[in-house]
Amino acid sequence: MARIAELVTYPVKGCAGTPVRSTALTPAGLEHDRTFMVVDEEGVFRSQRKDPRMARIRPEAADGGARLVLNAPGVEPLDLKADPEGPRTGVLLHKKGFTGLDQGDAAAEWLSEVLGARSRLVRVPPDHDRRVSGLTPGTSGYADSTALLVLSLASLDLLNERICAAGGEALPMNRFRPNIVVSGWPDPHTEDRVRTARAGTAELGYAKVCIRCAVTTVDQEAGEKAGPEPLRTLAGYRRADDGGVSFGAKFSVVRPGVLAVGDPFEPTSWDTPEQGLGERLAAVLG
Repeated sequence: MARIAELVTYPVKGCAGTPVRSTALTPAGLEHDRTFMVVDEEGVFRSQRKDPRMARIRPEAADGGARLVLNAPGVEPLDLKADPEGPRTGVLLHKKGFTGLDQGDAAAEWLSEVLGARSRLVRVPPDHDRRVSGLTPGTSGYADSTALLVLSLASLDLLNERICAAGGEALPMNRFRPNIVVSGWPDPHTEDRVRTARAGTAELGYAKVCIRCAVTTVDQEAGEKAGPEPLRTLAGYRRADDGGVSFGAKFSVVRPGVLAVGDPFEPTSWDTPEQGLGERLAAVLG
């Protein structure tokens, strides 16, 4: 039986993940996931695509999210009281406009020092109303799109087998920043074929495949770009019709609940087995 092997939430978009043993699953994803976001002086979100040092910032949501503790090598930690009401500001995420609650000068100064560029921290407002598309539409906080990224150990095993066969080194799961890691599937990329699933007390619905970007080339411990892998190898067998490569599947939350490591991950419906990756991508991405 497939089971949840890992659960990871990312309190600050683009920064390091926080592994958890159990967590609530809200309509917008794992509790505290992408609740905060770092933006530049124009309100544009910062990402490891251009700021790989973000990987070295390790956030921790404390006191049920009332506090955010930020850690990074070489600087004093910042223990920040999260402000659920403070000044509203316009922000841009993938060229789409949203609202953020500015979290003050102390957070801005700390982030600017760590990243070497003027930055501010914003929080999702309580009335955040964002609809994200896919086969199963849903909502999310400041995630790139859908609430959850699901990836199986079998998929990573196949990728690493191919990388190592070409003389490279195996990559850790954190390169791909999943929320739910699934064990127990013998076949790689089974997550692509799941259409609905039960996990813990929650229900999930498949939204789309995950098209991977340059963030996967960032060493998540060092906060530095580390070469062409995994994109080079994925391009050899996971190329999408638009020229990108896919790895992992995105899901929306159909019914909130509670998830824990070790819970069964039970598919309740599947796509048509003979449908190829290209056809699935065309159907989901248009």
